Amino acid sequence: MQHETSASSNIDLQSEEFAARVEANQRELTGNLRNSYDFIVCGSGSSGSVVARRLAENPAVSVLLLEAGGTDTLPEIQDAARWLDNLGTAHDWAFKTRPNPHLNGRSLTWSMGKVLGGSSSINAMVWARGHKNDWDHFASESGDDGWSYRSVLEIYRRIEDWRGAPDPERRGKGGLMIVEQAFRHPVVMAACEAAKSFGIPHFDDQNGELMETKGGVALCNVRTRDGRRLSVFRSYAYPYMDRPNLTVLTHALVTKIKFKNTRATGVEVIHDGASRSFEVGHELILSLGAIHTPKVLMQSGIGDAHDLRPFGIDVVQHLPGVGRNLQEHLLLGGCMWECAEPHPEGRSMGTLFWKSNSAIDTPDLQCIIGTAPFLSPDVSCPETTGACWSIVPGLVRPISRGQVRLTGPDPMHPVDIDTNLLSEPADLKAAIRSVEFCREIGNSAARSSRTTREVLPGNLSRSELENFVRNAVIPFWHYTCTAKMGRDETSVVDASLRVHGIEGLRIADGSIMPRVTTGNTMAPCVVIGERAAAMIRKAHGV
Repeated sequence: MQHETSASSNIDLQSEEFAARVEANQRELTGNLRNSYDFIVCGSGSSGSVVARRLAENPAVSVLLLEAGGTDTLPEIQDAARWLDNLGTAHDWAFKTRPNPHLNGRSLTWSMGKVLGGSSSINAMVWARGHKNDWDHFASESGDDGWSYRSVLEIYRRIEDWRGAPDPERRGKGGLMIVEQAFRHPVVMAACEAAKSFGIPHFDDQNGELMETKGGVALCNVRTRDGRRLSVFRSYAYPYMDRPNLTVLTHALVTKIKFKNTRATGVEVIHDGASRSFEVGHELILSLGAIHTPKVLMQSGIGDAHDLRPFGIDVVQHLPGVGRNLQEHLLLGGCMWECAEPHPEGRSMGTLFWKSNSAIDTPDLQCIIGTAPFLSPDVSCPETTGACWSIVPGLVRPISRGQVRLTGPDPMHPVDIDTNLLSEPADLKAAIRSVEFCREIGNSAARSSRTTREVLPGNLSRSELENFVRNAVIPFWHYTCTAKMGRDETSVVDASLRVHGIEGLRIADGSIMPRVTTGNTMAPCVVIGERAAAMIRKAHGV
């Protein structure tokens, strides 16, 4: 297998000299913005940074990368341990969802990165590839074997620089993406051992054989190095920012796509408070995520005509699936235990994938083993006197579907996010099983000398447990599927990620997933970016 190395392999990308060169180059490029670029990529997150980098590898191609947020050169972003400090700040879109009757009327705050690197600059940096069955489902829905597990496995092997146990059939070395295993914290390892006592196999790697089986437990894969965050932007786009053909424009909010008939010809943006537009020569790529991608499509006249016309929006293409099929994993903050003595320093995470029902084909539970409490603000917690640890229940194959809608035609109008979480009885049943499952494992681990008692949720009646689940749901930050790939009447893009009925416009982000992948979504979004870039380069001979 051929490996790749950084574009600046002879340069220390953390050096002051390279940073100064990047700053000088980008100051020149953004100070003399063109009216037109060959390619415009909207959004610098886990897919957009990949697309921009791959297109800019051809020095004859001009690329404009637009980002609504600002710089990522901040201690709270670069220090991986401080990721929670960014939630609810200026680096976070912090969307407010519609109150949900299935969550006891609660509204949630959905975080998403508003900064260079998007959510890969504010997340917990877990690298989860998705299950074999997820990718084979993508291939089936799209009719393209290039989305199959066998095919994307080759992409993962090519882009990774895996620093764990060797697995040449599944893991790569020498790629752009450093991936390592979380360290073996004794609290996490005790919980992993407890899981084994319930017949759950232990794997050396969460992204190896585990993602081809019915489930198991392993330490998490993470995108950190020496305590520093390795965002997708830093790995892909940043090494090319000293080059004359990649312009990265921050504080640029994309508001509308421009068309000539049904061909995308450019974008309108608000940059530093002023409106301006850019023309595109070849293609426009939306990588704004599962909330803003459908919003911009609808504001531009692509969506359900019956929803757009009441706002006075001229319909360019009737695509009723835009904004629908919204999916999000469930995370339940509230399963924790108290320790007999202080933890060793440092945070680590384990991940446990398992089935709530043996009849289903793919693990639907993902429980996170952590070295600190992780609680919903709507769950009452008894006082504790010692250090605590958690097993956070999660549901990663939800049946419930939500929707993103416009509230008005103005780009500054907020979107209406109807999560619809737990609307399907099967999801509530699986969530309850996830809590019971975590309690079984946690209380087994509690028999060790490290743990004194279960703090939450305790032994609840069935009705109390249902109420606990509804109050414990917190965001998993894995919003996807609102512009899904497929061939039915609700699909938005085809197998090549081209928007149905529109020329010169593709979508490359988590919104194109037909269903949310099993596990954290950053890694699959990188693959989406790689596939999009390869198809674009082939289409234009670049």
